Amino acid sequence: MSAAAVAEGIDVNGSKPSHLIRFMRNRSGSTAIEFAVLAIPFSLLVFAILESCIAFAGQQVLANAADEVARQLRTGQEKAAGFTEDKLKNKICEKLAVLVSKDCKAQLIVDLRSYPTFAEAAKVKLKLTSDRDVDTTGFAVTPGPSMSKNMLQVIYKWPVITDFMRASMSNLKDGKTLQYATVTWQNEPFND
Repeated sequence: MSAAAVAEGIDVNGSKPSHLIRFMRNRSGSTAIEFAVLAIPFSLLVFAILESCIAFAGQQVLANAADEVARQLRTGQEKAAGFTEDKLKNKICEKLAVLVSKDCKAQLIVDLRSYPTFAEAAKVKLKLTSDRDVDTTGFAVTPGPSMSKNMLQVIYKWPVITDFMRASMSNLKDGKTLQYATVTWQNEPFND
């Protein structure tokens, strides 16, 4: 085999080897360095895009679940009597099952209360504790009767999947992000 054939990367059979083989044979090191310099930021960008897309999809599913439960309460399909926190969480977790693992209820926080006016409901703010957890002080599941004004807050502690993205994307303790949906409505006139 001639020196020119070796320089071109031609093997003993006379055919050109694949790109991977030529990459592996290259001893100058510049190709490997260029690959490493470009691969790291590219990988970070791809993982950030995927993580953001999955979290956005989860947020949309959560908002749709909150809207559907609120509609059932607003129209009287679900009555205030006997409507418990467990029943509310089950209804929401049924809708989240498409994206969420089996520990849905453990990561889900709900607050459903009746208010005398919409202005009172608007004063309710979501608060975090000093250790970056959701402050659930005053949270309850007490929906109002017919014609009452109600507000439903649904909070899900969404896990950040990619380990090296956890520090930059999480806003709650334990590397989780806050997924939040709220619905405020007045019940229709139905028989309690």
